[in-house]
Amino acid sequence: MDSPLSRICFDSRAVTPGSLFVAIRGEQADGHLFIDTAVQNGAVAVVYDDPAYGPERSAGGVLPDASGSDVSMGDIQASIREGQPASAVFIRATDARAALAGVSGAYHGHPSQDLLLAGVTGTNGKTTTSYLLYALFERLGRTSGLIGTIENRIGSEVVAATHTTPDPVALQALFRRMVDDGCDACAMEVSSHALDQERVRGTGFDAALFTNLTHDHLDYHGNFENYWLAKKKLFDGLRPDGRAVVNRDDIAWAAMVAGTPARVTTYGFHEDAHVRVELVRNALDGLRLRFEDWQGKRHERTFKLAGRFNALNLAAAYATCLSLELADPNTLLDALAAVPPVPGRFETITSPDGIVAVVDYAHTPDALENVLATTRAMLDEDQQDEARLTVVFGCGGDRDRTKRPAMGAIAERLADRVVLTSDNPRTEDPQAILTDILGGLTRPGAATVIADRAEALQTALAAARPGDVVVVAGKGHEPYQIIGTEKRHFDDREQVRQYFAAHA
Repeated sequence: MDSPLSRICFDSRAVTPGSLFVAIRGEQADGHLFIDTAVQNGAVAVVYDDPAYGPERSAGGVLPDASGSDVSMGDIQASIREGQPASAVFIRATDARAALAGVSGAYHGHPSQDLLLAGVTGTNGKTTTSYLLYALFERLGRTSGLIGTIENRIGSEVVAATHTTPDPVALQALFRRMVDDGCDACAMEVSSHALDQERVRGTGFDAALFTNLTHDHLDYHGNFENYWLAKKKLFDGLRPDGRAVVNRDDIAWAAMVAGTPARVTTYGFHEDAHVRVELVRNALDGLRLRFEDWQGKRHERTFKLAGRFNALNLAAAYATCLSLELADPNTLLDALAAVPPVPGRFETITSPDGIVAVVDYAHTPDALENVLATTRAMLDEDQQDEARLTVVFGCGGDRDRTKRPAMGAIAERLADRVVLTSDNPRTEDPQAILTDILGGLTRPGAATVIADRAEALQTALAAARPGDVVVVAGKGHEPYQIIGTEKRHFDDREQVRQYFAAHA
């Protein structure tokens, strides 16, 4: 767009001559403390929301504080054009984070308005459901984008992901690239952090999808109410012609869409769901599901994804596309049946002698329970009474400690053997994390505790017999371990395949 600005920054170190600097309070630092640095580096405009850091104490020659409310790109452009060439224009916002999102969208020409955009939020299932939507859009003939935990995509091009939901500057630039490269649709994960930090403010969602709400991120949000209120923002911000798609099986479904102006569609196993799913067959090689819509019509298909929780993810993607009226049910289900499993989400690897490893990203109590309960049900359904279920998992360091004993209790209850290990310990003592997990076990002495993740995996696999299942939980697709502040290469799937190849 025609703008006197060269770029938008919220990190003073990234400022170059002609930049707009937005001072926001981060978790680690307050951007207001770096306003002078930004001006010295060439910022021609500064947006801030703390009156203590206004222009009267800044280093540059500045204009008076001209605004006491929300900021638009028009405000900034007009102020810069009216200002003195050597001046840095200061504009005070009510909320600098919201202003950052708003001006980022305007700077790139509001590209989300040119996309059929579906946002997915919830504790678990965001990655899989977003991936399913992306794949559905593509199979329906649309060129689609994907924004999520594993990767971002622009059509078939893969772009590395650093956050589940990018910061507003990166997000709007990504939307712009999608539109410029011919995309007309996008599926994206929307995290509670992103919603709380206003990263998607001003983004035009056509559909918002809610998967579930369980224990996670309370270290950031402080309490459960703040957590669900953050997610609710996605539905509060929908347009009247938007679609709100929610899991009828989750207790929070009604609260999530209370007050939304959008049309609500529910999905799930619940008999009152608009789009009801029934489990016909659940096996390690895939699901057989029956769907019934609000007109009473039934459709049955076999899918490549496994697990009861994936039945809900498939139902979520199907219900979203139905609500958007993208195609008839048979076309949608045929396309959905062709979608391959998502990397690191209940991804199965089988050894030549019949040991099955299930690699999954499960890193919350609810997710771990879903994976283990699903695997146990599959073994029972196949009448593999002699098969044993082993789980290998840990908990991340510098994160919510309250979920650690809960996950330990779940593992002990559902698995025959528990192997505790490290999962991105970061700057915490790995042994201290393991001790927290052991606190949830009634028989802590029965668990195997090995802090080194590679050794723990090898130990679990070495003890497995043909027909056994070893669930490796917590990291899924991640190809690294964070130990201290260092990110080291480590891939659970790679480790499992190497072990099976060496012991074939």
